[in-house]
Amino acid sequence: MKYHIEFEPVGRRGECSSEQTLLQAARSLGVDIVNICGGITKCGKCKVKIIEGKVSDPEDNEKKLLTEKELNSGYRLACSTFPLTDCKISVPPESLSTPQRTQTEGRAIDIVPEPVVRNYHPEMTVPTLEDLTSDVDRIYEAMKSQFKVKVHSIDVEAIRELSPVMRENDFKINILLRENEIISVKSTGSPKIGLAVDIGTTKIAGYLVDMESGETLASRGVMNPQISIGEDLITRIMFVIHKNENAAIMQNLIVDEINKIIHEMCSEINAQPSDIEEAVLVANTCIHHLFLRLPVGQLGRAPYIPAISTLVNVKARDIGLNISPGAYIHTLPNIAGFVGADHVAMLLATGMYEEANTVLSLDIGTNTEICLKSGGKMTSVSSPSGPAFEGAHIKYGMRAADGAIERVRIEGDDVEYHTIGHKAPIGICGSGVLDAVSEFYKAGILDSGGRFTAHNRLRTDSEGMVEFLLTNADSGSNIPEITITQKDVRQLQLAKGAISTAIHLLMKKHEITEKEIDKIIIAGAFGTYIDVKSAITIGMLPDIPVERVEQVGNAAGMGAKLALISGAKRKQAESIARKTDYLELATDPDFMKVFINSSNFGWNNKNIKK
Repeated sequence: MKYHIEFEPVGRRGECSSEQTLLQAARSLGVDIVNICGGITKCGKCKVKIIEGKVSDPEDNEKKLLTEKELNSGYRLACSTFPLTDCKISVPPESLSTPQRTQTEGRAIDIVPEPVVRNYHPEMTVPTLEDLTSDVDRIYEAMKSQFKVKVHSIDVEAIRELSPVMRENDFKINILLRENEIISVKSTGSPKIGLAVDIGTTKIAGYLVDMESGETLASRGVMNPQISIGEDLITRIMFVIHKNENAAIMQNLIVDEINKIIHEMCSEINAQPSDIEEAVLVANTCIHHLFLRLPVGQLGRAPYIPAISTLVNVKARDIGLNISPGAYIHTLPNIAGFVGADHVAMLLATGMYEEANTVLSLDIGTNTEICLKSGGKMTSVSSPSGPAFEGAHIKYGMRAADGAIERVRIEGDDVEYHTIGHKAPIGICGSGVLDAVSEFYKAGILDSGGRFTAHNRLRTDSEGMVEFLLTNADSGSNIPEITITQKDVRQLQLAKGAISTAIHLLMKKHEITEKEIDKIIIAGAFGTYIDVKSAITIGMLPDIPVERVEQVGNAAGMGAKLALISGAKRKQAESIARKTDYLELATDPDFMKVFINSSNFGWNNKNIKK
C-alpha cells in the first residue's frame, strides 16, 4: 500500500510504501536524516515528530532511546517507525544533515509588509505649448493632487530617467517614493524587489524579497572573501590601519562578492539588478564599518568605540552596490564595538525583546553574540569563539561539505559516524568535532580538564602529539585516516570556554543561575547544525532540559528581511538597540577566573560570585 508522506521543514513530499520505515521514506524523497548506527535503532539520532497521521507502535529499543515525555509528544525514531496512513512529519534541526539544516534559512515570521519604498502610478497631462511645466514639477503636482503626498526631492538618477520614460509610456509611469524622495521612475509593471544581506565574519547570506508580499524569491550563501586577509576581525582591522588604501580593498572585497550574488539571484528569477529598490544590511560592528568604509582603528583598542551606533541610510551607488541607482542601503543600528546590527537583527527576528520569561540567546559563529533577558532587562556580550566551529585550526578539519564527518558516536572500541551526503569521510566539520569531544568526555576518554586518558584508539603521532583514531585508512573504500588530536581538543576548549564564560558572567550580572533560564535560543550557521545534547554535555551551554532549547537558523538574515519589508520593524530595531545594555567581559574582575573554570568540560558555577 502507498501513503503520502510530507517532511517539514524541508518541504519534501511524495508517495511511499507501507513497508518502508520513515527513514527509508525520507531517503527516497531526498530528506537526509542523520542515522549513525545505520538504521538499526541503536543511536537514537533519527528522531522525528509525527504531526498528522498514524504510525506503527514503538518497539522496545525505541522506548529505551526516547523518553516517555518525547513519546507522549509524538516523537519517534524514523528507523523503526512505519506509516499506517498518510502522514506529515516534522524533522527537528538536530536530526537533519548539515546541508538541509542550513537550507532552512530561519524561522518564518508572518507580518504585514510595510515597505518604506512606496509605489505610485500618477496620471499626468501631456505638455502643450500652453502648459510648459517641467517634467519634475508635473510629477510633484500630480502626486500632491492625486495622492495628497508632498514630494520633497528627486534623486538625480531618477531625473535622468524621467523624461524618456514618461514619453515612452504616454506619461503613465511608476514612481518609487522613499520618505518623500522619488528614488526611481520606471515603466508600469516593473517588479518590486528588495535585497537583504547578512554579512558575517566568515559567511555572507543574501536574499531577494518581494517587497509587497514579503516572499523570499531567491537566496545565496557564500564565504566572506575578507577571510583571505584574516580569519579574525583584529587582523582585518590591523590590515586597514596599516595603509590608507587598504580600506578600499576591504570594502571592495565584500561589495564585489555581494554584486556577484545579486547577479546570480536576479538571473534565477528573471529580474535585473536595477529592479532592486531597497537594501538592508546587517553585520557585526567591524564588518559594518569596513563595508561603509568607516574608520576602524578605534575598534581595535580599548575602549572599542564604534564610529556610529545609530542606523545609516546611504545611496547604494556611493558604496558601489549594483542595484537601482537611486536606491538606498539601510543598516540597522549597532550596540557596541563588537555587538553590531546582526545581533540587533537576531533579537528582532526571534522576538526575544518581547519575552516575559528569562531567555538566553546565542548567535554562534567565529564571533558569538549572546544576550540574556531577565527581569525585563536585556544585556548582550560578544565572545570571540574563533574559527574551530568552522573546522579551521583542526588537523583534519573542513567546512560542512560532502564527506565531512558531522556526527560521531563511540561505544566501547567502536566508532560510528555520519558523513554529509553519505560520502566516504574526507575530514571532520565543526559539529563533528563537537560531537566527538562530547563522546570522549562521556566515555571518560577525556578528563574534565580536556586531557586524553586511556583508550585502545589513542596513539601518539610522529610529533609526539596524542590523538584519537576516528577512521582507519582503507584504500579499497578510499577512506583516509582521520584523527582528533590533543591540540584539536584544546581549540574546541578555547571556543567552548569563551562562550561559557560570557554566559556565566551574564548570569552573574543578572544574579540568576542556569536553573532560572526558561529558554535558550540558538541562531547562526554553526548553531543551526550542532547537536544540542553534545553542547550541553561539554558545558558550552547551561545544563537545562533539551526541550527548552530552540534552534532558529539564520535569525540575523531573517531580521534583515523583516527590516526590509517593514518600516515598523526598523523602529523596533532602533528600540532594541537603545534598550539593550552591553557588558564588556574584559572589565569584569572575575573574567580570568571564570574563563579558566569555564574551559573545563561540564557546566560548573564555582568561582562565580553571585
